[in-house]
Amino acid sequence: MLELPGQPKENLIEALEELKKKIPSKEVLLSTKIGHTVNKMRKHSDHSVASLAKDIYTEWRTFIKDHSGKPSIEVRSDPKTEAFRKNARKLLCEALDLETDHPLAENIEREAFHLSSRLISAPYRRTVRALVFSLKHKPEIRAEVKTGTLTVPAFVQSHKK
Repeated sequence: MLELPGQPKENLIEALEELKKKIPSKEVLLSTKIGHTVNKMRKHSDHSVASLAKDIYTEWRTFIKDHSGKPSIEVRSDPKTEAFRKNARKLLCEALDLETDHPLAENIEREAFHLSSRLISAPYRRTVRALVFSLKHKPEIRAEVKTGTLTVPAFVQSHKK
């Protein structure tokens, strides 16, 4: 809507007011390019639209700068869930031929857990099984994951069940 030519000023301000209520994550900003769009709106001919876009852009940029580098919060789960996740990490370490509790295996497991809505469910188990099988029986994939050629999110997403 913001990028469509000939939009009335009222529509632009309404859309920007809605965006002002939100602070998207860095991932959302990168995937949607909404930050670029809002930044372009700073050069709008109408001063009120440009000013509002500038405020939003500045607020988002400041928030991302202040919160970059901070780890995402990982909440402890119940003992049964923790045991399942620990076992999944162990299997991934074995499949990757790495020492136990290696950060790479933890990242892969965490990504699978988050993709499964943070639930130990049938899809989570199937995904972990598929990941372990792929790492054990496909040396080229194992090498790509270990070197970082194949990113963890891309690897996990490609095996999501």
